[in-house]
This record gives sequence, structure tokens and C-alpha cells, in this order.
Amino acid sequence: MSASQTSDVPPSDVPTLLVKIFGKDRPGITAGLFDTLAAYSVDVVDIEQVVSRGRLVLCALVTEPTVASQGELRATVHSWAESLKLQAEIISGTGDNRPRGEGRSHVTVLGNPLTAEQTAAIAARIAETGGNIDRVFRLAKYPVTAVEFAVSGCETEPLRTALAVEAHTIGVDVAVVSAGLHRRAQRLVVMDVDSTLIQDEVIELFAAHAGCEDKVAEVTEAAMRGELDFEQSLHARVALLAGLDVSVVDKVRAEVRLTPGARTLIRTLKRLGYQVGVVSGGFTQVTDDLKERLGLDFASANTLEIVDGKLTGRVTGEIVDRAGKARLLRRFAAEAGVPLAQTVAIGDGANDLDMLNAAGLGVAFNAKPVVRKAADTAVNVPFLDTVLYLLGITREEVEAADGSEDLLH
Repeated sequence: MSASQTSDVPPSDVPTLLVKIFGKDRPGITAGLFDTLAAYSVDVVDIEQVVSRGRLVLCALVTEPTVASQGELRATVHSWAESLKLQAEIISGTGDNRPRGEGRSHVTVLGNPLTAEQTAAIAARIAETGGNIDRVFRLAKYPVTAVEFAVSGCETEPLRTALAVEAHTIGVDVAVVSAGLHRRAQRLVVMDVDSTLIQDEVIELFAAHAGCEDKVAEVTEAAMRGELDFEQSLHARVALLAGLDVSVVDKVRAEVRLTPGARTLIRTLKRLGYQVGVVSGGFTQVTDDLKERLGLDFASANTLEIVDGKLTGRVTGEIVDRAGKARLLRRFAAEAGVPLAQTVAIGDGANDLDMLNAAGLGVAFNAKPVVRKAADTAVNVPFLDTVLYLLGITREEVEAADGSEDLLH
């Protein structure tokens, strides 16, 4: 009998059939199965279909037909499957899928490559925390393998903590975010510049023209490790640039190298309606140029003082330091009309920590150990666009967006 005939019976008591079809994929199989089932007036309760390397697994959960026609349905489905060189399995039962447990999360795993041993370790740790893997979906096969697990039955925070330890041990990147509509809602993404959006440390590019690159690099590394106060180190490094001709600004802009995947990340986010900004302990002389070149919505950094065509060795205005980056994230979010819970921050150094902690999702990108431990998730591959996978965006969606954009020009 169909569900429409038994509306007074609780769904868990409704007799159902699980129809499973296996075999080589081709167009028309799904239509053919349901056309076959339609002759028995069954209702569709659930459908699941997966194609892997050209092999199809199609599952249809339907209400049972009348007792008199059950045998005929089974025979007809098996006959239809055999005619297409497919296999069929039909299992009797009651009700729908069991309800998913409380606490739902998306777990994204990035590997380069992703091994069976690593996958087993992640799956085992999910089970140990009380979680159940409801679905698994590949987001990307290059430049890294990215796989998403839909997990229920445990809260996000303890799951994130457990998987962060496991990920570090086995050498993969794992991001855990709460499931919900907000994941795909319009967001704001704010990222650090030096060694995040770009491959360089801007002050070191300036220092190379001043002949003091080694001295500046030493101070920069100590500051990024959290061993020095950022503002003091900034003033000390900038002082070494005193006397440089202003023409060096254009030279440094030309030397800046974007991180692989940076343009793809920004272009895709913008097409999806995200707003994108940068905050930097570097200098507006470079970030303003990046904002214009990349179509960023927000940009803020320190400003090198220039007098009579020369760098004075000082900075002007409010210092953008660790606390300043978090402040700017909140300011950008307010201007964009985006709740902090729907913001993403990306950074690599100790002076990014407050910003990463303030954002709804903090991503440590090829970061120092102290930053990796404090962030929500860490990405340790050299491709900035892998951050898209943490937001549930697939490689196919990125490429489709690129293709549709090309058709417009």
C-alpha cells in the first residue's frame, strides 16, 4: 500500500522497499527504474545515486505495493535490470532512514595525496567521538584531493579538537565546521597579505633595495613567531628604509608574487557574492595596488611616510598590528552588513591570531606552529584556492563559473 493510503500510520511503521541498482552507468537508468516502479503506484521516500569511475550505485527507498503485486514488482525490476546488464537487490523493511543524531558538522579533508591509511584514521577518530558518517563527497581531485564527510551525532567543537590532533599526526589538513544554511550564506573573507595572499614579505622587498634585507628578515621572523612586539619590530625595520627614493614603490609592486590560487580564490568568491578584504602589517603603498588589481572590497595596512620623494623611515597613522587586524575585521564586517559568525579570516603569523579567533572560521595558511594550534583549521598546501573547499565549494563549481564567465566576454 502507498503512504498516501496510510496517512494515519506513523512513517516508521510504513512498510518500505529498498531497491538497489548496480552496474555500468549510462543515460536513462534512473528514468528507467522509476518508470518500472511507476506501474505499481509506489511513493518515493528517498533516492541516493553515486557514480564512481563509470560505475553506478542507485538506491531508491519506496513504499511497498499491495501484497498481491510485491512478487511481480520484484520480478519486473530484476528483469529490467538484467536487460541492461545491471544487478538489482530489493530489501524489505519499514520506515525511512533513521533520524540523524544531534550535532551536525561538515568535515573537509585535504590530502596531497590522500591515502587509505589517512582516511581510515580520520573515519576512526570520528567514530570514537560518537559521530556517524552520513555521506561522503569528493570536492576536488586537484591540485589536492578534497573530500567532505557529513557527520552527525557529536558536537562540532569536540570533533574539531579530536580531528585536529589526528590530522597533525597523519599529515593531512582537516576543517570542521557546523552544518547549516550559514555555510553558503553571503560572507566576508578577510586575509593577511604577506606570505598569505602573496608569497613575499613586502618589507623585505623594500629592504633588498636598501641593502639591509638580512637584518630586516631576522626581525620579521622573530615577530611572526611572537617573540617580539609587532609595533616595536615594525618601527625598527622601517627605520632601516630611511632615505630610499619613492621610485622604489613601483619596483616593489612589480616584484610582488601572488600565492598560487589567489586569483582563483578571489574571483570565485566574488562571483558567489562574497566580499573580500585584506589587512596587513605591511604598507598601503602595496595593498592599495592589490585592491585595485584584484577587485577587493576592503584593504587596510600601515603607511610609509614619504617626504620630498624619499622614505623617512617612519610610518604614519594608526598602526595595523595584531589587535588592529581583529578590529579591522569587525569594521569590514559592519560595513559589509555581515555577522562575524559568517566571516572567514586567513593568515599565517602570530599577528593574525586575534583576527583568526574573532572570525566565524579562522584558517591558518602554511602558518607558524603557534598559529596552527590556535586556528579553527589549518591548510598546509601551497594553493590558496583550497580554502574554497573548506566552504563546500567544489572544483567543478569553480571551473563551471570560469567557463560561464568566459562565455560572457
